[in-house]
Amino acid sequence: MASREKSSEARAAGSGEEIEVRGHIVDSLLLPKILDRILQMGGTFEIRECRIGVQRSDPSYARIGIRADTPEAVAEIIGDLVEHGASPVHPEDVRTVPADVAAAFPENFYSTTNQRTQVRVKGRWIDVEDQEMDCGVALDAAAGRARCIPMVHVELGMPIVVGHAGVRVLPEERSRETSLFGFMSSNVSSEKPKAVSLQGVADSIRATRADGKKVLLVGGPAIVHTGSAPHVARLIREGWIQTLFAGNALATHDIEQSLYGTSLGVSIAKGEAIEHGHEHHLRAINAIRRLGGIRAAVDQGVVTSGIMYECVKQGVDFVLAGSIRDDGPLPDVVTDVLVAQDRMRASVRDVGFALCIATALHSIATGNLLPAWVKVVCVDINPATVTKLADRGSFQTIGIVTDVEPFLRSLAAELTAGGAETGPGA
Repeated sequence: MASREKSSEARAAGSGEEIEVRGHIVDSLLLPKILDRILQMGGTFEIRECRIGVQRSDPSYARIGIRADTPEAVAEIIGDLVEHGASPVHPEDVRTVPADVAAAFPENFYSTTNQRTQVRVKGRWIDVEDQEMDCGVALDAAAGRARCIPMVHVELGMPIVVGHAGVRVLPEERSRETSLFGFMSSNVSSEKPKAVSLQGVADSIRATRADGKKVLLVGGPAIVHTGSAPHVARLIREGWIQTLFAGNALATHDIEQSLYGTSLGVSIAKGEAIEHGHEHHLRAINAIRRLGGIRAAVDQGVVTSGIMYECVKQGVDFVLAGSIRDDGPLPDVVTDVLVAQDRMRASVRDVGFALCIATALHSIATGNLLPAWVKVVCVDINPATVTKLADRGSFQTIGIVTDVEPFLRSLAAELTAGGAETGPGA
């Protein structure tokens, strides 16, 4: 007991700083989270001012004094709390250091999250553009602009933000709507009512298109294997999907189905292996390579149906990112992963909703690129796929554990049924 009191006295005599936090900090549990982090990191706190909003729509405010044994410990605590939306009461301008090595950040660089971020330049807070997790922040002080930049794009001498001073994060607040999508935002489970979850997805897609934003589909080859390709093709044809991310496999087996009626050599119609069917995917790749690409195959009437056919016909932007195990691959597949990342970054800028279907790696890669305000729904028969995506920082992800084919069939029917009244948007 005596040693604990002595430790408390030491901290009371140590260094201190004040932070403030504002917004819906009570019902979102942001305030208790911040107080808990202070204690976990060895500090103490004193709530010096707290104003709680009277109405549900009213923001709250808290000013908190923090103490720790050393100035370094206080700085470390505040640096951590910045990620949760806290900011020093007496902010400083952001600090930058010129990059001394190309394709690498300076020491002590600020590592970004997927949350809205601002930096303080000449006493004014400016938004960080192209928000993305696991990047740095490049500052153009003369133009008054800051942007997230991947490590590999850092150029020698580029001003890079270091430390947490002059940086503030604006966390996405928990949805206050009593919507179907809000109902879905609970823990991943296979026991949620599927009809309610599906309705929430359909409503979100309609709302995204009504706002003029794009809907992104991230798909794995199981879409084709399970006979779901016609449902996805229908969604594209009806104007509900504007962007597709996938790999060589989805495109290959989709084209295989168009040419041979099989996926991995198994008849989609009969569900049985076809003699020499194991060759079909390679023959499909070879046919497309001989023609010069997917668009050429569609234009020449060789590929006449399927997901990739509709993408070409409807002008859907697609990025096919390759992997080490790809056969062929199709000539449209981007085999340089860094180039593929940049293509995907460019394509997600106008996305307002992402639907990830039956692909762990592509879903996680996409989640890494999306800012926190873009809703993500991940549908997979394996709960681990959804959990991995959320655990890697894409906390806005909502998981639906179910079979792919019934989900996509019902979603296509729901959107088509409601499309006559609401339309897919511009």
